[in-house]
Amino acid sequence: MSKAATVVTTRQALLDAAYDAALAGDWERVRMADVAKAAGVSRQTLYYEFGSKDALAEALSLREAARWMEGADAAIVGHEGTPSEAVAAGTVWTLEEAARNPLLKAVLTDDVGGLLPYLTTRAESLQAAARDHCAEHLSSHWPQLPREQVLLVADTVTRLTFSHLVLPGGRPDQVAHDIAVLVDALLEGAP
Repeated sequence: MSKAATVVTTRQALLDAAYDAALAGDWERVRMADVAKAAGVSRQTLYYEFGSKDALAEALSLREAARWMEGADAAIVGHEGTPSEAVAAGTVWTLEEAARNPLLKAVLTDDVGGLLPYLTTRAESLQAAARDHCAEHLSSHWPQLPREQVLLVADTVTRLTFSHLVLPGGRPDQVAHDIAVLVDALLEGAP
């Protein structure tokens, strides 16, 4: 194997197998033994790594969120004149990617499959990761903004974006514009 080749860890292989199982639909019927077999490891290894099927689903959602945050970060480059411009660029990318993303489509269309709660009622970890990432970005690019306002903006943007992922409500550019207007209002009077 060359130095440039990527070494796939057991965790990555298990998450890849879980991803494939989620795309196939009906997460409720997915057996941990099948995920382990697809990853080329024992069921015990899978349980050692994640502990439960719920923990595996949460880890999968967090991995996908990390990928999305990287994409949103790349989309923001060149659109960072103001916090609202950065938020708008990241939101457009996120909503456009959502329309193309096969895992999100599988989650949203398999209403009995068991993964939708990881975007809604069981999305605490996922929302916290996205919120914290947004807050960190805002704080690092606009350090003069008061921390309380940064946290309010990050929480509001994250919740609204999640809402639009689950229940799309217009063209991505229009939704992003509306969220940017809200960001400007939330930051009104900030230094």
